[in-house]
Formats: sequence, C-alpha cells, structure tokens
Amino acid sequence: MTDPIAQAAQTTVYPLIAMRARTTPDKLALIDGATDLTFHQLVQRIDRCAAGLAARGLVRGERVVVISENSLDYVVLGLAGAKLGLMTACQNTRLSPAELDYCTTLVEPSLIVASARQMDVARGLTAGVEVTGFDSLAADGDTTCAAGPEDGLFIIYTSGTTGRPKAAVISHRAQLARMSTLRLDLGILPGDGYVSWAPMYHIGGTEHLVSTLMSGAPGYVVDGFDADAIIDALERFPVGWLLLVPATIEPLIDRLEVRKPTIRGVRAVGCMADLVPSDVIAKITRLVGAPYLDSFGATETGMGPLSSHLIPVGDRPTEFVKRLSSLTELRLCDPQGRDVPDGEAGEAWVRGPTVFSGYWNNAAVNQKDFAEGWFHMGDMFRREGDGYVFVGRSKYLIKSGGENIYPAEIERVLLSDPRVADAIVVRKPDPKWGEVPVAVIARAADLDEAAVIALCRAELASYKRPKAVIFVEMDALPRSVSGKILREEVEKLV
Repeated sequence: MTDPIAQAAQTTVYPLIAMRARTTPDKLALIDGATDLTFHQLVQRIDRCAAGLAARGLVRGERVVVISENSLDYVVLGLAGAKLGLMTACQNTRLSPAELDYCTTLVEPSLIVASARQMDVARGLTAGVEVTGFDSLAADGDTTCAAGPEDGLFIIYTSGTTGRPKAAVISHRAQLARMSTLRLDLGILPGDGYVSWAPMYHIGGTEHLVSTLMSGAPGYVVDGFDADAIIDALERFPVGWLLLVPATIEPLIDRLEVRKPTIRGVRAVGCMADLVPSDVIAKITRLVGAPYLDSFGATETGMGPLSSHLIPVGDRPTEFVKRLSSLTELRLCDPQGRDVPDGEAGEAWVRGPTVFSGYWNNAAVNQKDFAEGWFHMGDMFRREGDGYVFVGRSKYLIKSGGENIYPAEIERVLLSDPRVADAIVVRKPDPKWGEVPVAVIARAADLDEAAVIALCRAELASYKRPKAVIFVEMDALPRSVSGKILREEVEKLV
C-alpha cells in the first residue's frame, strides 16, 4: 500500500490543471486565433480524450507517438496522456521518412496519432501499430489520474554532433521543477501567459506551455513562427517569457515597428544572448519593454543550469556571463571528473529536480552521461567571479598547434560589433597547425577581412584569431528549427 504521507506530498501535471478548472473555470486557458477555451472547457476535452485512450486499452507507462503541427488538439492529447501516465513522444515533422521511422520505432509506441497534414507520412511508418487522427480520440467515460511524479510525461528527441537522435524522457517531477525555476528566475507572475509558436517537438513548444497552464495562465498556440500572431497575443494578455530564437528576432522587430502595438506586458524576452548581435538585443528589449534573457539550458535540464541573468532594457552587452539557475547544482569538471579551478574550462555537470530521466532505450549512453550521479552536459564553461562563461562544446574543439580553441570565445567578439549580423566559427584542416579557426560572417554593414582581423586582434590571443574570413548572406547560414546555426554544415562551406 502507498505510504499516505508520501502520497500527500506528491502531485503531477493533470491534477494541477484540473484544479484551475475547479477554482477559475471561466478563465482563459488556450487560444489559437480561432478558438478560445476556458479552463473548464479545456479539462472537459482532456477528460474525453483520456477516456478515448483508455478505451483503446492504453495503460500507464505506454508511449503515444504524435506527428503533427502545433494545435489545440496536440496540447489536449499530451495532457490526456499526462492523466493516464502515458508518455507523449513528440516527433520532428521535418525529419526524413527514414529518420522518422527510426525515432518512432525507438520508443515502441502503442498508438500513433497524426494530424490530417501528416497522416500520409504516419501511415508510411513501420512501427506496426494503429495510426489514427485527433478527431477519433474523444469518448465518454470516466478515468482516474494514474501518473506518478517519476513517470514520463514527454519524450523530446535530441542529438549531438554525430549519431542517431536520442529520446529524452521528461518526467512530471522535472516539469513541475522547471515551471518553478522559470518563474523564480524571470519573475513571472500569476496571469502571465505564453506564446507557444516553437514546434511542440521542442521544449519551447511543450514544456513552457504546460507550465503556464499549471500556473492558471493562458497559452496562445501558433502553428510555427508568425510575427503578427505573436503581436496579437502581446496585445491580448501579459506574457511572462516571450521566447524568440535568434533567427526570429529581427522579423518580429520589423512587424513591431510597423504595427506599434499596445503591449500588455512582458517579463523577459529572447534566449541565447551570446548568439545575437548586441544591437539587436538592445532594440528588441526597447520595443517590448522587457530585459533580454541570457540563457543556457538544454532539453535534458530545462532552463537550467545557467538561465537567471537578465540583460537590462536597451543595453548592448559585450560579454555574456551566465548566472546559476534556481534549483540547480553545477560543477565544472575535467575529463577525469575532477573539479577545475576558477578560470579554467571544464565540462558542466548538473544535478537537481529539473534534470530529465535519461534517454529511452539507451542504457550505454545513460551510464556514461550520468556517471557519478550527475548529468554530463558536454558543454564547457569557465567560472569567472559569480558567473560562468560559455567556451564551447567539449566535442567541438579546434585543436591548433597544441592549443584548444573554443569557437564561442571568438564568436562573442565578432557578434559584439554592430557591422556583424551573425557569425559562426568553424575548424579547417591546416598542414602546419592541424586545424585553424575560420570565421563565417553575415554582414549588417560594410566590413572586410582586415577589419575582422583587427577586431579579433584587440580581444583575442594570436592563436585564437581566425586565419580566414568568409562572408555570406544571412540566408546562406544553415539553421536548425530552433534558429541555431548548424556548425557541421557550415564547415562544408570552408
């Protein structure tokens, strides 16, 4: 029998949203520009979907694969799964059929649910289970909440620089902790909503929307980046964190300057400040009246370990010192697992309630990445004062003449210049030095190679300075769906 004291100290995602339906049933919960759902209406839909899933025989611990664009139905299905203790495996709709087939079969699903737009793709998979649409899921009947705090809630796929995608399991416990961390560090208040425009196969589309609903605030679901839809949301309700990845900021700036909206309030804007030109940071913060979030997190850790620094409105930062997130322990370790001295680069090892529950069906990687009871991120930082400076990925080093060069150190210098719209540094084989750094730059104004070298000469040791500069158009920089430049693809340009 379950210990009643321990049971009283536990909760999961569905009961917290159901409480909102009981206490504020008529409060706005979900909108998509065409439909408004109150919390009462949302929970009604969740319960009917849960009844439909249960009628199919699905039970706690099983996986439901979802292949769909962002929609209200997507949200309802995920929360119905949360009630029953099912895991929603969110599939990247941009994958090739072979990649999608791998990701689907990896989690051994009991059901595949697809939108009308993705149905043909879903039916071509080889998982050998039922494929159905959202419209077939609702049913009458009662279900009880079966999930426990350590049960998986979402499976979000992630990959490094090489190898197959890995299926990261985000538990109910991690989801609740991530909600708390975000609100503590960004000062988000009750009633502050969220615009879920990022694909729901990323945590930017799922995690923060669910956190917002648990907090009793509204979520605006958008089918991909749409500057005008985002502005519509800003005019309708206050927004806690306005998520913008680097490639989306300037398109939103353009529409804000045209529409000149009356914004109801924003607590923080943006992410990954060290990948955004300083002038752009200053401009977007002035337009929305909110500080810029200098974040560093991951699918596996949530907003942590280093996402509590807010850059003041109008500032043009020249350095990006990260600040420790709440509910997070952090060590910087050398390859032998020893803590490095302050000022030296070490790999981030993280521990705390926001950490995910490992990679599904990947015992070998879990054993390596969770050695000694800490999650090893693979990201390198150097501690300076009360903050942390990102120096690069442990697996992406430029080894030049016996020296280790981290591209992020050079990129920070380049992006601090207003003539640089965007930039990335990659390695190039060299007969003398082994490898050398090459800067690939999209210009915002007149700039030549000599000026770039002069800029780096003033800030960097000689061995860190780019040995060549390549100028490209902004659209020529290959990017992931989250807006990050794909370093390995850029290498092919040099």
